[in-house]
Amino acid sequence: MKIRSAVMAILILGIMTLSSSSFAQKKAPTKYILVIHGGAGTILKKNMTDSLEKAYIAVLTQALETGYKQLAAGKSSLDAVEATVHVMEDSPLFNAGKGAVFTNQGKNEMDASIMEGATLKAGAVAGVTTIKNPISAARAVMEKSEHVMMMGAGAEEFAKRVGLTIVDPSYFWTKSRYDALQNILKRDAEKTELDHSNPQTSIAPFVKDEKFGTVGAVALDKQGNLAAATSTGGMTNKKFGRIGDSPIIGAGTYADNNSVAVSCTGWGEFFIRANAAYDVAARMKYGKASLKDASQQVIDRIGKMGGDGGLVALDNKGQVAMPFNTEGMYRGTVTEDGKISVEIYK
Repeated sequence: MKIRSAVMAILILGIMTLSSSSFAQKKAPTKYILVIHGGAGTILKKNMTDSLEKAYIAVLTQALETGYKQLAAGKSSLDAVEATVHVMEDSPLFNAGKGAVFTNQGKNEMDASIMEGATLKAGAVAGVTTIKNPISAARAVMEKSEHVMMMGAGAEEFAKRVGLTIVDPSYFWTKSRYDALQNILKRDAEKTELDHSNPQTSIAPFVKDEKFGTVGAVALDKQGNLAAATSTGGMTNKKFGRIGDSPIIGAGTYADNNSVAVSCTGWGEFFIRANAAYDVAARMKYGKASLKDASQQVIDRIGKMGGDGGLVALDNKGQVAMPFNTEGMYRGTVTEDGKISVEIYK
């Protein structure tokens, strides 16, 4: 009887273990490995043509596919975010690289940054005008110099010396961006149109956001390493060498294997003042907040300050958050199994 009872107990325990395992498998959270954004702002379905919407979805999908191939092949998260951002920098749809907006002086000045979560190494460039893919220049600063940030002509000379593709500034000229600048100059020579509209601010209501958004990517690779990258052309009609949050580590970009990788998009001045990207990591690390709560708290704080925008964040467990306080944000994810999702509206 004792042997029979023991056998029965083992069988029951085995069944319970199998059931528990099956339940755990069913409830296992989705693991995301790459998350991107293409800018946040007044993005309304009623203002979007079918063809333009399809064009945005196509480029965002291509960006996700590009990064996924890198990760699936065992490449680093750093390789993945760089390749992903390249796709968006090469598209005139986004305010980065080819689609960069114009300054008040009729120039295209770009900023970018990248960060590696495993080492906390980072690189950035600001105010560059001839580097085809600023995100690669940011990575070069990180890996091939003793610095974190370079700017202007110096950054361009460095990029040329390390073999990056240098183009004539005319490469960045696009009619839609040029027309946007001319329209602003006609309306008010002293007003600056942000890349992101916000009714809470003092910007005149007739200065509307046409959404040429900053781009960014965060990734988690097979080795468990996080990385983040952000690239932008700044704001239309910007003056006096203005630099936003995108090239500033801790403001627009941050990655730490112990917590999270973050890329931000929005009104840069507010993200700088809020130290937004690092604040997400700090709330998780020191405040023990969840990824979802930490990310939302940061965006809520920026909103209370009068700023707008959003961010994408990916933690070291493969969980994702994409909060924003605008009408929309171009965003997308790809999971470990290759499933791609792209969204635009709120």
